[in-house]
Amino acid sequence: MTAVRTKVSLPELKYKFTDLEPFISADLNTLHYTKHHQTYVNGINQALEQHATAQAAGDLIKCVELQQNIKFHGGGYENHCLYWDSLAPQAVGGGKLPEESSGLYKAVISQYGSFDNLIKLANKALAGIQGSGWVFICKNLNNGALEIISVYNHERPSAHLRPLLALDAWEHAYYLQYKNVKVEFFSAIWNIINWAEAAKKFDA
Repeated sequence: MTAVRTKVSLPELKYKFTDLEPFISADLNTLHYTKHHQTYVNGINQALEQHATAQAAGDLIKCVELQQNIKFHGGGYENHCLYWDSLAPQAVGGGKLPEESSGLYKAVISQYGSFDNLIKLANKALAGIQGSGWVFICKNLNNGALEIISVYNHERPSAHLRPLLALDAWEHAYYLQYKNVKVEFFSAIWNIINWAEAAKKFDA
């Protein structure tokens, strides 16, 4: 019997495109979600379909050639899913720090002294990306510590790191609204960060 592979699709957002304004405009969110994220959905589905066909035909060389496409589009898909999950409208708590009793709050204060210090370091990492990439705030599953991780293109954090927040440093994430002043985008996005969701991921 041949296994039927379920195709991935865009995640259902918990907010409207207008809900993140003025920090991220509705036009920018619409473009980012319906065009750019959709491109990675299409790309990973196509690459996996081609890989399944090549595998069924015993075409090992083709399977190997497709790995880069799978990695790129799969990473783009997963990173964007986490990105949308990392945001929340201010009306429902976006930008509000996690509860002081939470594991995440205690970890941030213990390691960085304040959330402002963590944010400054994350923004420095974002500004330091040359070209396209992501910054993740992760929990190290080996020791419980927080780590700020920079990656290029659509790479993913190592397996022992659990991403709590994903920050998109690709030009498509900000250019429509912020033009070439990306540091303003990096500063603004903290007003709608979903710290409550990050705290849940920290404790998971």
